[in-house]
Amino acid sequence: MDTTTSLFGIHAAALGLREARLDVLASNLANTDTPGYKARDIDFAQALTDATNAANAPNVKKESTADGKTSVTISTEQDPATAALRYRIPLQPSLDGNTVDSDFEHAAFARASLEYKASLQFIDTRAKTLLTAITGQ
Repeated sequence: MDTTTSLFGIHAAALGLREARLDVLASNLANTDTPGYKARDIDFAQALTDATNAANAPNVKKESTADGKTSVTISTEQDPATAALRYRIPLQPSLDGNTVDSDFEHAAFARASLEYKASLQFIDTRAKTLLTAITGQ
């Protein structure tokens, strides 16, 4: 478990995932009129589960070398946001194959923005609390 996870809990991972989700939703909005564009979204619950599992249990890979020795590689480089990226099922697909629903995307972006702000506010409050504990002021 790294220091960021122990200090800020799940919100450290959530902030990065919320940012990635905002990027995906912004991409959907930018491609509202692009023929054939398929709207995507991040399965946030799955991505957060993957991110916390990766933080708590990094990937350990054992390999045997040619001379009979065993090499161990520990990798924590995973991108849960990419793994949880899904195509959105369209409510009303257009004739040109575009699956972006502008109203739905605007609502999803507004909600995601509020969730991002809430995670950021939690981290800010936690940092101020820790700073107060350290400085005593």
